[in-house]
Amino acid sequence: MYQAAKLIGGGLATIGVLGSGVGIGIVFGALVQGVARNPSLKQQLTSITILGFALSEAVALFALMIALLILFGM
Repeated sequence: MYQAAKLIGGGLATIGVLGSGVGIGIVFGALVQGVARNPSLKQQLTSITILGFALSEAVALFALMIALLILFGM
């Protein structure tokens, strides 16, 4: 019973990775639209996009870390 609860909890903790994937898609989609509208701002938009990607990816890494702690912590 305890093992089943750990597996369910670990699976639920990985839902944050799904949300992060959606966020990364939105960030890069906005980059494509921004460059298509104004190509001269490509350098500025790219630097902002990299920051947005890093923040979204950090959420995924935290969710994965929590999932691994649940599965292998105790």
